[in-house]
Amino acid sequence: MRNTTAMEPISNVYCKNEYDSLHKVITVPPKHMKIKEIINETQLHYADDNIDIQKAMTQHHDFINALKKTGSEVIQLKADSNLNEQVFTRDIGFVIEDQFFVSQMQREIREKESVVLQNWLSTEGIPFTPIKTASIEGGDVIVDGKDIWVGQSKRTLKPAISELTSHLPNNEVHAVPLRDDILHLDCIFNVLEDGYALIYKDGMDSQSYQTMKQKYTLIEVTEEEQFHMAPNVLSIGNGKIISLPENNRVNKELARAGFDIMEVDFSEIIKSGGSFRCCTLPIFRG
Repeated sequence: MRNTTAMEPISNVYCKNEYDSLHKVITVPPKHMKIKEIINETQLHYADDNIDIQKAMTQHHDFINALKKTGSEVIQLKADSNLNEQVFTRDIGFVIEDQFFVSQMQREIREKESVVLQNWLSTEGIPFTPIKTASIEGGDVIVDGKDIWVGQSKRTLKPAISELTSHLPNNEVHAVPLRDDILHLDCIFNVLEDGYALIYKDGMDSQSYQTMKQKYTLIEVTEEEQFHMAPNVLSIGNGKIISLPENNRVNKELARAGFDIMEVDFSEIIKSGGSFRCCTLPIFRG
């Protein structure tokens, strides 16, 4: 496991899509995970049960081991006792090609997570661009070559999408308006290899769905499967996908499409509204 205090710089950051081989990824263990302030519909559903931290830590540890076994370097930032949502590292930043963008978080409860990331990037000597105009979160940003899909949500606002677009003159940025109760785009849409994508069409506007239907072979998920985070899988390269065992039908569809499905139990962590993609911030794919 990499020590975050180490001073040797990481030589590169690069991600041109969501499915090339995952070489380096930032995570945070759910050591202080707790539903303190309800900030999404999933948390509302599980608020009375809350989070069994020991179980969440065990599941996260198994997930990290699965990543390491496939050759990924897993960088674990220090868990802060004041940051109970810190496990969801996807939201605090994102890499598009060789540019590292740091998010502006919408909820005050999560603002300091971006500060932790910026401090780590500065220590490692990695240049980054903070989005300053308005809030934008990495769960709303999905990269597929020149196409950048950005969920327009309560967490990611139009001015921030415009600012991101200004930094990407060679890309086509697609704003995707989301249904009010959808937290992030990656809760309803995920791009896979070979032109496939997972989608819950009722969570977005019809025009965006039609555009995606023209570009991808869509594997559609039901409302119940969406609630259980079926689209929020993690592609790790070479057709391998980490997915929840609960989403049995979707996993079978993916397998029929030729993907190699690695099922990992994440049932405790998804209670807070995120799954495998939410818990990883890829910084190098290739």
